[in-house]
Amino acid sequence: MPLIAGLFLTVLPAFGQDLPPGLVAARMLPGWTEPDGSRMAAIELELQPGWKTYWRSPGDSGLPPSFDWDASKNLADVTFHWPAPQAIRSGDSLTMGYHDRLVLPFTAHPVDPAQPVELSAKMDLGLCENICVPAHVEIAADDAATAPDPKITAALDSVPEPVAQKPVCRVEDIEDGVRVSVTLPDEKVELAAMELKGQPKIWVSGTDIIENADGAIATADFVPPNGAPFPLDPALLTMTVIGPDGAVEMQGCLQDD
Repeated sequence: MPLIAGLFLTVLPAFGQDLPPGLVAARMLPGWTEPDGSRMAAIELELQPGWKTYWRSPGDSGLPPSFDWDASKNLADVTFHWPAPQAIRSGDSLTMGYHDRLVLPFTAHPVDPAQPVELSAKMDLGLCENICVPAHVEIAADDAATAPDPKITAALDSVPEPVAQKPVCRVEDIEDGVRVSVTLPDEKVELAAMELKGQPKIWVSGTDIIENADGAIATADFVPPNGAPFPLDPALLTMTVIGPDGAVEMQGCLQDD
């Protein structure tokens, strides 16, 4: 689990407060309105050199970001479009996240498509250099623009491409949960991550990769709150794989009994 210093930092850029260590700027890019009334926008974080922040599923350690949209208006729900993460190494630990800058696009779905969506968010996140500290950011967007923002479209281009392929996997019980091993046909895997769709309380380890002549084997542990084996549904497994030619995302795996 993540090692977090006992410090909680609040960032309120709109009121001119000092930023926490590691964070140069935090803002919400206002984006634009789609023909169906939804709004495409993004959260932008600019980090100091050497600092990192985390992906939605960090791995062995790290603090995944969380969001509170209660202050928004005419907002039904939000769909994030996560750019492909980068490897963050700290000693023997490997986590997933972003260096230098993160532009995180999202689609804001309206309650009433005929009315504009007003965006305001509270974001809890981890910021890391040699140690990690939690930060709390409160940001809001100006009115939507009339044209797409190149920053947002560039970030959308780096989102892993969904593919229909379902890799073969092996699921086995371990003392405190379940271990999943996935066979990947491409041996040139730079980074991989596993998640369990709709199961946010299940902790997922970093993914170990072993390459061989037939491809690569990616392995991760899934540990529920009660620390015991559980019936993992292979259809809920999400696998993100990053290689020299880009990133892909696969949903579900074919269990090898």
